[in-house]
Amino acid sequence: MTQATTGTARSAGGATLDTITWIKLSSVTLPLATPVSDAKVLTGRQKPMTEVAFLFVEVETAQGHQGIGFSYSKRAGGPGQFAHAREIAENLLGEDPSDIGKLWTKLVWAGASVGRSGLATQAIAAYDVALWDLKAKRAGLPLAKLLGAHRDSVRCYNTSGGFLHTPTEQVLENATASLESGIGGLKIKVGHPDGKQDLRRLTAVREHIGDDVPLMVDANQQWDRPTAQRMGRALEEFGLVWIEEPLDAYDAQGHAALAASLDTPVATGEMLASVAEHWELIRQGAADVIQPDAPRIGGITQFLKLAALAEHQQLQLAPHFAMEIHLHLAAAYPIEPWVEHFDWLEPLFNERLAISDGRMHVSARPGLGITLSEQARAWTRATHEVGKRA
Repeated sequence: MTQATTGTARSAGGATLDTITWIKLSSVTLPLATPVSDAKVLTGRQKPMTEVAFLFVEVETAQGHQGIGFSYSKRAGGPGQFAHAREIAENLLGEDPSDIGKLWTKLVWAGASVGRSGLATQAIAAYDVALWDLKAKRAGLPLAKLLGAHRDSVRCYNTSGGFLHTPTEQVLENATASLESGIGGLKIKVGHPDGKQDLRRLTAVREHIGDDVPLMVDANQQWDRPTAQRMGRALEEFGLVWIEEPLDAYDAQGHAALAASLDTPVATGEMLASVAEHWELIRQGAADVIQPDAPRIGGITQFLKLAALAEHQQLQLAPHFAMEIHLHLAAAYPIEPWVEHFDWLEPLFNERLAISDGRMHVSARPGLGITLSEQARAWTRATHEVGKRA
């Protein structure tokens, strides 16, 4: 038993039922079959995305309970997340895995000088998700049920078929395939330097799918305020569910003015990296639809805090990416939400999420209901372990 384990065990009270004895970190790089481009690429801010870096955390306790969680980074940042997670790992040894809020705070203070947002909390997120997965598995419940589900399925929409690098004809084919697979809505990327090209593309999509299929657009922060206002007015005719990230993610005032002036709801939040940053959006009325990303804001513990704030303001919820986590969190949100479908992560896991009738269904599997595949192990670039297995 390590010194950290011994010290914590000696101070544990009678309510401590179990202790963390082993942690494994894995840095996994997922290659994308096709380089992906959105408006940030067309405007020269970024290069096409060719891979996604994942930080996986596996936790085991003295009683043999296990949990798995993950965070991720697109383009840069993956090695940094892994390095920070490695530095703080030993702080969890000997701790009761049930005390998730306490442990989140302990990990934050272990690296307090690098702050409470961004890369540091994204590293903590993988631990936090693993602890929630462990708690639900120990209870024999899907995570959504442990949290208190309001529904057993969630409306879902596809994003991966509508990126800007994809020719319009292929976008239409992708739309047909998505709808035939049981997905309920479609999101199309916008933000071409020439806005007329966006309008032509959307006209083709709307004519192809009909007026009744839910349709969203995503500008990926590429418009300034005048352009967003002009494009927002032009997009009203398409009957969109929302316009996503029309402005810089931190322009709460601009988003608020736009949301007040348009009939179409405004959605944003995915790029923010803390509850505090989202609170500024909520406080200023900058979003009709809030789009937090649990791995980006520090995990499930922080997501639940944000969800309570969003519900209080009667906001719609549409978590970004990571449907394997967000399905459960959306199912536990009181107001009917959306969850985003990306098939990119499927090779990482042995299980698949069930989709039909426009909805993504919570399975009966306990916890998140996922296990790492052999392919994920093969894509692993680095690992680190602390403690000993039970």
